[in-house]
Amino acid sequence: MALDMNALRGAADRVAASHGLAVVELEFGGGGKSRALRVFLEKDTAGRAALKAKLDAGETDLPKQFADGTLNIEHLSGVTHTDCEQFSRDFGTLLDVEDLIPGSSEYTLEVSSPGLDRKLTRREDFVRFVGSLVKVQTFEAVEGNRHWQGRLMAVEGEEIVLDLTALKQTGKAKKATAKNVSLAIRNVEKANLIPEF
Repeated sequence: MALDMNALRGAADRVAASHGLAVVELEFGGGGKSRALRVFLEKDTAGRAALKAKLDAGETDLPKQFADGTLNIEHLSGVTHTDCEQFSRDFGTLLDVEDLIPGSSEYTLEVSSPGLDRKLTRREDFVRFVGSLVKVQTFEAVEGNRHWQGRLMAVEGEEIVLDLTALKQTGKAKKATAKNVSLAIRNVEKANLIPEF
C-alpha cells in the first residue's frame, strides 16, 4: 500500500483546524524503522490576529523587536508546546484509526513550528511575507544563477520580485547588475525566510 500524501495532508488539516492551527508543511522521509512524519504548524489566521492584538495592547511578553516593528508578527507561528502535544496526540490517533501510514508501527511523528526560517511553498506564502528577507533556489538558472537572496518586494501575477540590494549577494549572484530580479513561482525549487534580528 503506497503512502497517500494528499490523504495525510487532509487528515492533518482537519485535526489542526479543530485546535485553531494550520498546517504549514508536511514531510515524510527516511526508511525502515527510521521513517518520520514531520508536521509543521502555526496558529490559524484568527490565532495570529489574536496574537497581534495582544502585542498591540502590550499584553504579551514577546521580544521588543515585535513591539517596535523590527520583526513582523507574521513571522511567529504562535504555536506552543501544548499545541504540538495536543495535535500530536489527536493526529497520531487518527493516523492509527484510518491506517494512513502502511507499517504504521514503524515511524516517528514529529510536530513543531516552522521556525523563523520557514519554507515558502505556495503563492499565498510569498504574498503573506512581502517585505521579508528571503533566499531562493530555482530549478532553472535566471540570469545565469540559481541562488538568490534579497527582500521580497512584490508578488506580481505568478512571479516574485526580489530587491537584491537588501543583502550582499554570494556566488554567481555577485555578478548581477540588476537591482531587482523577477522569478517565476513555478521555477522556485526552494525558498526560505531569512530571520532578521
